[in-house]
Amino acid sequence: MKQAAVSGRIRHGISRLRRFRSLLAVALLLLFSNKTSVAQEPAFKVLAFYSTDVEPDHVHTANDALAFYRALAAKNNFTFDSTTDWTKLNESDLKPYRLILWLNNFPQTPEQRAAFEKYMEHGGGWLGFHVAGYNDETTKWPWFVDFMGGAVFYSNNWPPLPAKLYVDDRAHPVTRQLPATYDAPANEWYLWKPSPRLNKSVHVLVTLDPSNYPIGVKDILTGGDLPVVWTNTKYRMIYMNMGHGANGEKIYSDPTQNMLFANAILWLGNQK
Repeated sequence: MKQAAVSGRIRHGISRLRRFRSLLAVALLLLFSNKTSVAQEPAFKVLAFYSTDVEPDHVHTANDALAFYRALAAKNNFTFDSTTDWTKLNESDLKPYRLILWLNNFPQTPEQRAAFEKYMEHGGGWLGFHVAGYNDETTKWPWFVDFMGGAVFYSNNWPPLPAKLYVDDRAHPVTRQLPATYDAPANEWYLWKPSPRLNKSVHVLVTLDPSNYPIGVKDILTGGDLPVVWTNTKYRMIYMNMGHGANGEKIYSDPTQNMLFANAILWLGNQK
């Protein structure tokens, strides 16, 4: 009888141990699954707008940008979507995105412009390249001129040429990893009048180094303050003049400049 009781207790103990191990395995599986789910949740979502019916060099640069940012998104756990449908520049379609990009164009209709204004005024983020910031007397969009820090397109060099750029603020998250100066790939550089630097809300991050002047062949820039990267601190935005390469030299071919592009989208996307 004693032996049978001992055997019973042993069997009961083994059964309890097995149940405990099963419960532990389930708990660990749930914990691991939860951590995996959290890790896979994207940090933020980006929507890039671009056009295919614009200047060929602008199309080529947009395609290079799409490849660059898709790879960056995969490495940095954010969602990167893109579209050529500018009608998606509306309140409903923009709602899921913390940040939008304009790679080689800008909105053309009052409805698209109004949606963008509302998006930015309510905390949206914007990263615009080259012609995305273009404005003159024909665009008739005063809100956007103010958004750009008062900068209005005045002139440009032609053809696109490489240039030495000066980093104004090496403490800013977008530029702190950059050297004091670097040689940027060929680009069509825009001169603005007035310079956005004159606006107290504008923080200039990178400028065309004056040593480049005169720059151009057909159209020549002989001098002037020419910021190429800046933010209007009233908004979550950065404008970058880069976006029109030439002669096979690609905007996204330089590691230093690519660091600038990567820093900008990560800084804007991770801002709360």
